[in-house]
Amino acid sequence: MTKKHQPGQGIDNNKLDRIVADARQQAEKREQGYREQSLRIHPWICARCGREFTRVNLRELTVHHKDHNHDNNPQDGSNWENLCLYCHDNEHQRYVDRVRGYDGLTQNETKPSTHNPFAALGAMLKKNPDTP
Repeated sequence: MTKKHQPGQGIDNNKLDRIVADARQQAEKREQGYREQSLRIHPWICARCGREFTRVNLRELTVHHKDHNHDNNPQDGSNWENLCLYCHDNEHQRYVDRVRGYDGLTQNETKPSTHNPFAALGAMLKKNPDTP
């Protein structure tokens, strides 16, 4: 009789938990470092929509990596731009769409719309006897 492999068998969950916790802590430290630097270097304004921020709502201003590489953090801030939460989410979604090949501009250029909602309007107006 063979022994079936049980999920998690032979894995030290405590060790994995420590590794994940350490990785998260290091990422948070790294993020705090470049965020604080970016807030010192750049104005507290969203680089996309122009929304201005104060100390009251500064938590809603994020740091975006222009090249999408979170490990590229030059001290001069040349790879960072401050974006509000909404513009930051939008920028990342646009990037994901480009990577997946869903570039809306390219699709619209290659497949133009052929529907004309008013194509039969003239004929419809002529059929209506109430129309002068």
